[in-house]
Amino acid sequence: MTDESPSRESGANLLTEQPALYEARFPDPERIAGRWVDAVLRRHRSGPRVLDAGCGTGRDAAHLHRAGWRVTAFDLAPSMLAYARAHHPGPRHLRADLREFTLEQPVDAVLCLDSALLHCHRNEELAGFLDSCRRALSPGGLLIAEMRNGAFFLGRTELLDAPSTFTLDWAGVRHTATTTLRLDRSAQLLRRLRVWRSDDGSPPVAQHSAWRLLFPQELRALLATAGFRVLELHDGPGPRTEPRWRQDGPPPTGSADGDRLHLVARLDA
Repeated sequence: MTDESPSRESGANLLTEQPALYEARFPDPERIAGRWVDAVLRRHRSGPRVLDAGCGTGRDAAHLHRAGWRVTAFDLAPSMLAYARAHHPGPRHLRADLREFTLEQPVDAVLCLDSALLHCHRNEELAGFLDSCRRALSPGGLLIAEMRNGAFFLGRTELLDAPSTFTLDWAGVRHTATTTLRLDRSAQLLRRLRVWRSDDGSPPVAQHSAWRLLFPQELRALLATAGFRVLELHDGPGPRTEPRWRQDGPPPTGSADGDRLHLVARLDA
């Protein structure tokens, strides 16, 4: 093994294990994601009870709480939940798996940001998520999601042609990550290999993860089968697009050929 070779592999994510590092890597000082959700909820006249499924560090849920919504938030990673409770208090935080979850009380909207939904890799996992949403939502409740767009990879390879690298200085240590993406067409997954190297003498770490790639028409069919009616399905603007969403910006385009999908669906009463 050379110094350039990863010394160990992990299915975990270094950014999940260190939530403060995650927020440093993906800063959102203007709380664009939370404000985008707040605008969607108000535009569709949602009731006050909101569930953030796969809440991560909890900053979006906390913004919604401060905006007046009654927020419950859950994540599967204990590190993320501990960080959310300590640094973004206000919502009720639970540990749960978005592939199958149960709430004691119904909510008026389920939120699933930043491709969290795409961690449901198999059809039965997607069905489990939608079944859970249907049980959790009050009649006429909303499902709001933001994720990668599988259709973006039809004939486009710019994200696949070469590895990408980013460097982040955090807590006195320089972290460099090299990321390689590849398509697993038979499983309909976008697979990621990310190799972390740090200048503090720690060995490199190779981490593997994947997202299910969903196509717009496929998503419409899944939602219809689960009893949802699509109100919006477009490629932006949104919290992770370029340019990003603005409160006074243009309305959604209605197309779905960009690299992000933004979904609003209503549970049929």
